[in-house]
Amino acid sequence: MSPEHLPFLTLAILVVAFLYSCVGHAGASGYIAVMTLFSLATADIKPTALVLNILVAGIGTWQFWRAGYFSWSLFWPFALLAVPMAFLGGYLNLPTHVFKVLVGVVLLFSAARFFWRPADDSVAREPSRAAAISLGAGLGLLAGLTGTGGGIFLTPLLIFMRWAKTKNAAAVSALFILVNSASGLLGNLSNTQRLPAFAIALAVAAIAGGTAGSYYGSRRFDHALIKRLLAVVLLIAGVKLIFTK
Repeated sequence: MSPEHLPFLTLAILVVAFLYSCVGHAGASGYIAVMTLFSLATADIKPTALVLNILVAGIGTWQFWRAGYFSWSLFWPFALLAVPMAFLGGYLNLPTHVFKVLVGVVLLFSAARFFWRPADDSVAREPSRAAAISLGAGLGLLAGLTGTGGGIFLTPLLIFMRWAKTKNAAAVSALFILVNSASGLLGNLSNTQRLPAFAIALAVAAIAGGTAGSYYGSRRFDHALIKRLLAVVLLIAGVKLIFTK
């Protein structure tokens, strides 16, 4: 990446971290979208997105835990096999065209999720341990392969299946993102032993944006508007990945 583009990329990462943390997410899909739009190499996108995800998810986990929304009994079955599977996914390096299509689908799914709003915020039942462990394994592998934490899938799943209320789902997803991102990063680094130098500048921007976003998001920002703006960015990047060579 040319040095003159770094300030603009850093600013974009700060904005993404701010917007995502306003709605309780770490932002991996947004970081991937931005880095894709800046035409970074896929080998640099994956570990960088995981590093930024760890930092912002850590902030979110702490705040949701302090607010009393976290449920250990709901979290651990999903995380049990997700963590080792995220390590495996992080270790594996897919061919560039496969990576682009897979991540493109993830981005489009993320965009659709931001347009979706649950009509019911009640809890009907808790998932069976077997179902949670199995689903967690699949989400962990996908998280490691794509450089995301898996929260973009876990949160809507918990809400759609009425396994958790919105804030409880966000709290569980925050730690799920954190542990999967850490495992995926370890797997990636154990294989490539490479972390781009510009990741340090982006990490500082993500911390600043994530901290500010969490603060202002808790003071009743219009989450619906933010989600739709994010959806547009994700939609553009997803289409760019899938339909360009």
